[in-house]
Amino acid sequence: MQQTALAPPHDAYDEHGTATGVTNAKLGMWIFLSSEFLLFGSFISAYLLYKGRSTSGVTPSQVYDIPFTSTTSFILLMSSLTMVLSLAAIQRGDHRRFRIWLLATALFGLTFIGGQVYEFTNFYREHHLSLHSSIFGSTFFVLTGLHGAHVTAGIIWLLSLFGLSTQGRLAAGDSEKVEIAGLYWHFVDVIWIVIFTVIYLVPK
Repeated sequence: MQQTALAPPHDAYDEHGTATGVTNAKLGMWIFLSSEFLLFGSFISAYLLYKGRSTSGVTPSQVYDIPFTSTTSFILLMSSLTMVLSLAAIQRGDHRRFRIWLLATALFGLTFIGGQVYEFTNFYREHHLSLHSSIFGSTFFVLTGLHGAHVTAGIIWLLSLFGLSTQGRLAAGDSEKVEIAGLYWHFVDVIWIVIFTVIYLVPK
């Protein structure tokens, strides 16, 4: 007697859309972040490869203001906490606190970007360090500027969610949209920990 294989229930994957236990959107974000880790890894490797090889111009020890950068880095890392609080708020349907914590996250990110712009401007005005001045300048500005661009994209994303919430178009059932944005935001924070350690703290 021929036996037939039992097929999974029709709605077995309906909840998540994949056999991995996560939705397609979340899985797509994880795949995207994996590619971003590889991208940043290549730029970090390039910085380490050329570190200390500049034959002209200023050296890192002459331009870095580690206390200032440490402060802006701490502010960026604190934004991960407010991001977690905003997600928790919308999951329980507390839209007022969700907007407060989400806006705080965006403001922390803006503060970090403001500090980065100040740092870049100071490096150019005081030390004439630019993208074309030396190998150090090229690798430094490309790596940190790339991260700054990612933070800026994250801020725009958060503000768009804030706008949807104020218009009543983001319900508790849409919390996954916030969770996916949070994954991206935590990614830029983790990447900055690596960049800050490699660039500012690891000795030559």
